[in-house]
Amino acid sequence: MTSSWKGTRPLHIQPSLLRYTAAANTPTTLRREVQTILQNPASKVPILVALDDDPTGTQTCHDIPVLTVWDKPALVSEFRTLITEICTNLKEASAETDTRYEIVLRGDSTLRGHFPLEAEAAEDVLGEADAWLLCPFFLQGGRYTDDVHYVAEGETLVPAAQTPFAQDATFGYKSSNLREYMVEKSRGAIPPEKVTSLSLETIRVGGAEAVLAQLRDVARGTVVVVNAAAEEDVDVVVLALLKAAGQGKRYLFRTGAAFVSARLGIPPIPPISAQQLNLSGNVGGLIIAGSYVPKTTAQLEVLRNRSGDQLTTVVIDVRNFLRSDEAGSSEMAKALEVSEKEIAWGQDVLVMTSRELITGEDGAKSLDIGATVAKALVSFLVGLATKPRYVIAKGGITSSDMATKGLKMRRAMIVGQAAAGVPLWRCDEATAKWPGLPYVVFPGNVGSDATLFDVVRGWRLS
Repeated sequence: MTSSWKGTRPLHIQPSLLRYTAAANTPTTLRREVQTILQNPASKVPILVALDDDPTGTQTCHDIPVLTVWDKPALVSEFRTLITEICTNLKEASAETDTRYEIVLRGDSTLRGHFPLEAEAAEDVLGEADAWLLCPFFLQGGRYTDDVHYVAEGETLVPAAQTPFAQDATFGYKSSNLREYMVEKSRGAIPPEKVTSLSLETIRVGGAEAVLAQLRDVARGTVVVVNAAAEEDVDVVVLALLKAAGQGKRYLFRTGAAFVSARLGIPPIPPISAQQLNLSGNVGGLIIAGSYVPKTTAQLEVLRNRSGDQLTTVVIDVRNFLRSDEAGSSEMAKALEVSEKEIAWGQDVLVMTSRELITGEDGAKSLDIGATVAKALVSFLVGLATKPRYVIAKGGITSSDMATKGLKMRRAMIVGQAAAGVPLWRCDEATAKWPGLPYVVFPGNVGSDATLFDVVRGWRLS
């Protein structure tokens, strides 16, 4: 199948191009074939370890554990140090148990993140991979790739560099074409001749054998862009990768969430309902929002407007936390007082940061401001005494800090999704703040304007 939608201009979605059309390879048969290979000890497929830059990468998985801590007591926050330490521990554990593994660096499907820094740090410890594979496709979030990476906005596919995500104060970029993106993000350290791609035609017409043949031929040190416009495209690539792993090939992956579930052979399941969770209506639910991406702001507006008197909104003024400790403490005391009262008598509560985006002079200073905001939201959850019916955390940094610092989670189970692309966790550890609490990791950049409202409404019991 020859693609006809490459380009750098927005284009109307053509549904036929977003479907995998090889009749013999349905979604069910492809995923079952992956499961068969994984369950066969003779296939020699390594264990998959997904290193995620925030909790939102669990968007397509279920019934597998997620870890938020490692054995060493003190992990430095700087990313190169973090990835190096994790990989060092993995390498030592692998040698001790004689277990093969491979690394997936799961990152933001709109191309924001520490890349290629993380991949370089992993190779510093693990040694050079046969190739890097870049696969940001994510169906539930409307991310499609045909060399150019697109973000769906309604019925239009917009080149990623033309979206608000590309204007990020820390992780911004100018190239929608992933081959050019690699050169841009590496500042030329990865030259154009070191980047290639698996075309949709190779994947859909040639199948796993054609993909495997192309991967065998790439030179060491090559970055391979994985094009995908349907989940079956990724399944075909995974089948080729499993065969390559059985032949001793070792790759390093930088991907969106869709690749992880495809590589593990995990089939999708419907969103989890309030009835399945046996939620009690005696107390209210809690939504905490720290993300500033335009989609989050739009979702919060819909949530507030449509909820009416069924939702109490508490706005935390970020400028008070940046002004002084005293002003921040006063702001937090007021937020806790209102929230405690409302949740206790069964009212759903939204705690959100003021919507004015405050940035620093450069990317690093903007990250510092973001860390201050995240710290404020953590202090709110730490100080909250009443256990809510559930907690929804909106945004990658917010959901990470709420889980690890606010709720004291060390190991949680991915139950499924609260909505498409919206992970639901449950932590039953006795050391957690509220064992058994349903915890929703709601990405800042996923869903329609009404998705957050739909989840809150669906989990309302009266």
